[in-house]
Amino acid sequence: MANLATKLSKSLLPYSKIILQFRTLSTSHTPLEETLKAAVESKLYTKIPDLFDSFKQSKNNPSPFSFLSTFPFNLRTRVIDEIIQSLIPIRPRFRNSIVYSSLLSYTLQNSNLFPLYLAIIQCTLRSGCLPVPQTHVSLSSAWLDSRREGQSVGDILMEMKSIGYNPDCGLCNYIVLSLCNVDQLIEAVKVLKGMRKVGCFPDWESYGIVIGAMCRVRKCDDAIELVKEMVVKMSLSPRQGVVVKVLAALRANREMRKAGEMIEFLENEGYGVGFESYELVVEGCLECKDFILAAKVVMGMTEKGFIPYIKVRQKVVEGLIDAGEWKLACTVRERFASLSS
Repeated sequence: MANLATKLSKSLLPYSKIILQFRTLSTSHTPLEETLKAAVESKLYTKIPDLFDSFKQSKNNPSPFSFLSTFPFNLRTRVIDEIIQSLIPIRPRFRNSIVYSSLLSYTLQNSNLFPLYLAIIQCTLRSGCLPVPQTHVSLSSAWLDSRREGQSVGDILMEMKSIGYNPDCGLCNYIVLSLCNVDQLIEAVKVLKGMRKVGCFPDWESYGIVIGAMCRVRKCDDAIELVKEMVVKMSLSPRQGVVVKVLAALRANREMRKAGEMIEFLENEGYGVGFESYELVVEGCLECKDFILAAKVVMGMTEKGFIPYIKVRQKVVEGLIDAGEWKLACTVRERFASLSS
């Protein structure tokens, strides 16, 4: 037990010295910035999360890493990289969240540090944390500034490799999400298509983010094209929620023919369309009084083993009768009867 205590004391000795220094600084009302500077100069990077905890630093306060601006650029870049790398093994990972946030706040002040800014976002996401919501706006602004300077999507992402980081799908998805959140859909699509050039292949989430954003502003044709691209070109299956969003937008636009074609396309490609999608299209057809298309969709539903709600069944049959489609109404009614039995 005595040996254990001795070993523990020795392992904590460097930390004890720096803590003593921190206490001295704290009692003289020295800000966290000076305390961090002492830790950085001592290369005690792994203690940085503890410093934020002890000073109760708020995420909304100015970045305490501003002292790094006094360092030569190459040294500043190396120090930030060393801090990022030192945080990776720290557990639990959420302890690093406020450190990442402060580093993001600082690196954003200098456009030359944008590759590091992206690297910090990547590390934040990999740690299981999310950057503060304001990051969507600041990232989009910085990204668009870089694009206005003539840099391509690939050029910006490749700059990360120059400092030892490789962009991944998670980072690209966050960039796409940020751009969609500020209504930069055209640029989001460019990132979606450009990320492949740096070895980051879009996944179902990448497409889902953009398709969902397009549906919110009812850009249905563009959303349909992306669905077809992800299914045919990328061999990806859209999530049920994404399909529902597209069909709901088409229903809002009263474009039920396109909605029916979407279901037919997905079924032909081997994608299992869910009950909610079918029901949504049928109800849209009834609203538009397109009873023949409604009958076609409900017949497709029954082939999948789905039974429409009783009120929907009644409206389809009654609508067909009113439209003079007696033969089709009888066929649909017989199908419903066979399912009920």
